[in-house]
Amino acid sequence: MSAEEPDAEEQAEEEDIRYFIRIGQTDLDGTKSVERSLTEMNGIGHRAARIIAEKAGVDRRETFGALEENKIDDVVELVEGFAEEVPEWLTNHQEDFFSGNTTHETGNDLDLTRRQDINRMKMINSYKGVRHKRGQKVRGQRTKSTGRTEGTIGVNVEAIKEEAAEEAAGEE
Repeated sequence: MSAEEPDAEEQAEEEDIRYFIRIGQTDLDGTKSVERSLTEMNGIGHRAARIIAEKAGVDRRETFGALEENKIDDVVELVEGFAEEVPEWLTNHQEDFFSGNTTHETGNDLDLTRRQDINRMKMINSYKGVRHKRGQKVRGQRTKSTGRTEGTIGVNVEAIKEEAAEEAAGEE
């Protein structure tokens, strides 16, 4: 047997991998580690992925698709019930305006919730809502020198060089 050909154990191991793992409406890559594939999901960062792997009793560096079905199910349950497992300050949607509940949104729900919050701020004309309406920076960043959407402000060096080149060509 040559060194390039995988033996029977490695082939069997490769065949047991689930290539896609579905959590909510998101397909995660089963060929990556647990931590890395969880971070591909909106609303789950590195810290949250580590906590989920630790609470599920899984090594975060293991291949996600090669885990046993019950371990994968544990990870899926922890992702869906993340807000109940961690302190309130670690969730991404604290004290909802309408219900007062703290949740941790993931996937498409995160985009929908964020859009609803921004629309509510725009409707009530809060400071942040007005900044969102105008398309300006919202979180107190500098706007004097950055975030410009208009054309060039100040001296346009390229236009000056072009004019000088045209004048030189016209004199010849």
